[in-house]
Amino acid sequence: MRICAVAGLRERGFMKKICLILENGEKFPGVAIGAEKETIGEVVFTTGMSGYVETLTDPSFFGQIVVQTFPLIGDYGVMKEDFESDRPHLSGYVVRDLCDTPSNFRSQGKLDDMLKEYGVPGICGVDTRKLTRIVREYGVMNGAIVEGEPTAELMERIKAYRQIDAVANVSCKEPYHVKQGKPRFKVTMIDYGAKRNIARELAARGCDVTVVPHDTSAEKILEGKPDGIMLSNGPGDPAENKFEIEQLVKLQKSGIPMFGICLGHQLLALANGMKSFKLKYGHRGENQPVKDVETGRVYITSQNHGYALDSDTVPKGAKVSFYNVNDGTCEGVEYEGGNFTVQFHPEACGGPLDTRFMFDKFIAAMEGKR
Repeated sequence: MRICAVAGLRERGFMKKICLILENGEKFPGVAIGAEKETIGEVVFTTGMSGYVETLTDPSFFGQIVVQTFPLIGDYGVMKEDFESDRPHLSGYVVRDLCDTPSNFRSQGKLDDMLKEYGVPGICGVDTRKLTRIVREYGVMNGAIVEGEPTAELMERIKAYRQIDAVANVSCKEPYHVKQGKPRFKVTMIDYGAKRNIARELAARGCDVTVVPHDTSAEKILEGKPDGIMLSNGPGDPAENKFEIEQLVKLQKSGIPMFGICLGHQLLALANGMKSFKLKYGHRGENQPVKDVETGRVYITSQNHGYALDSDTVPKGAKVSFYNVNDGTCEGVEYEGGNFTVQFHPEACGGPLDTRFMFDKFIAAMEGKR
């Protein structure tokens, strides 16, 4: 049985009528799920047909109201071992149909209960197809999930909303370790909003991963004498992270192999003089095709980002290694000396596993330095 905009709502206790309001004034009525509170954020859509638990707990969604384009969400419940961080960081959640009776032997609870537990407001019964088409046509815009009619004051707050200190809000506060068995390599991962599966993939390949906060100095990182440096994913505008970029300028001079994913990819590029820009509606989902420039092979990838790099600003000694088949944007950069980064998520959970070999490439780079 499923819960949607009309059928089954009242008898199952979902009765509070609310609305998603876009900054252009467009309104999408629905019914409240999760925490019952007002929220404002940047409205974005993600196209994954599965992996909603990972989506909810991906720190890269900080400050955003996330719209699931797949119509039925919650059908396999919630599993805390699948969390990509300790809690959700998004501002709100929008679905068409919410399943309140999950069927899965691993399920530990209902999606609605998870949203309530972590204070995430949501709305179901929304015409997410129409909403997604609007965002695709006009670009991402701010919005609010509220009860009642919008006021002039609310519309002003919606239009004025900006993400502030995105990376600082989701990064760990103290260093911690992730490892399996007897490690062969020491890797320091800078946490800009890291998904847990990045550290898991490294640990499974024989790495003792030390995860450090985003504001850890280059000098402190080098004191640990790592064999490799991992630059994690994270939220927000890459150009706002001035201190983090300055540390990468220093770290790359060490000669220690560096591998960056998503925001880490963008920050290392900015440290090398490249420019970034905001995409019209971003790349979010599990079906983004990217082409390997060297081999011509196309991979299907998981992505979650609203900014991209300007391929025309690649510095001397570096080259674009992957590009997005849909819009031609930069999806990877290789640098003189061996450092490399990708915009997509090779650790994807849930999502395609086509590009996990990028972690093997990082292991080979560390072996080559010994």
